[in-house]
Amino acid sequence: MAELEIKDLRVTVEGNEILTGLSLKVAKGETHALMGPNGSGKSTLAYAIMGHPAYRISGGQVLLKGADIHDLTPDVRAQLGLFLAMQYPTEIPGVSMTNFLRTAVNAVREDDVPVRQFMTALRTEMSALGMDEQFLSRNVNEGFSGGEKKRFEILQLALLKPEIAVLDETDSGLDVDALKVVADGVNRLRGPDLGMLIITHYTRVLRYITPDHVHVMVEGRIVESGGPELAERLEERGYEVYRSEPVG
Repeated sequence: MAELEIKDLRVTVEGNEILTGLSLKVAKGETHALMGPNGSGKSTLAYAIMGHPAYRISGGQVLLKGADIHDLTPDVRAQLGLFLAMQYPTEIPGVSMTNFLRTAVNAVREDDVPVRQFMTALRTEMSALGMDEQFLSRNVNEGFSGGEKKRFEILQLALLKPEIAVLDETDSGLDVDALKVVADGVNRLRGPDLGMLIITHYTRVLRYITPDHVHVMVEGRIVESGGPELAERLEERGYEVYRSEPVG
């Protein structure tokens, strides 16, 4: 059974239907790439999966481990094993990165993690991502560069250990060096206990993260699915070919 299953999903934002009948399955151990042009609804899907209140599900279902999560708040979805790395991470003045992460980790665990154990894991994961320990005392995303914000998202992923992770445009705004570091972090976390949905506009991140499945999204639904070779074809011909074809 797929860990995350989306059935004929329709999502409305401010009265406009953005997702128009999207279906997708992501199992643990699988890495999926969802690609599409700007305005195709990729980020809308990410927010709908996580339960953002501004994104109203007007049809279809989002199932986690076979159960409909439509009525669950984002924090409960996180406790059940969902994770969203946002395209534009928010700054949280006055909240240190260390306190934020320890609170988040304890919120998704049955028992609180001892401080010493948590700090050891935190330093290990920060080192793997090339993050200096001075970040421990900095406030969440405050004054962070684009690359630092994206590394912090992957740091959260590493510590929270979700079962399904949605990475929304994680490659956005990164130079090549920062992209390689973030991609290395994602690859290091891949394994049988984690399913990932990588949302991206460009193919460059897929040069460093090879997905098991690639999906093309246009006008609110998936119009083609395949293996890694689909991303290569997409780089050659772009999205226009899909816009000229009837959807459905």
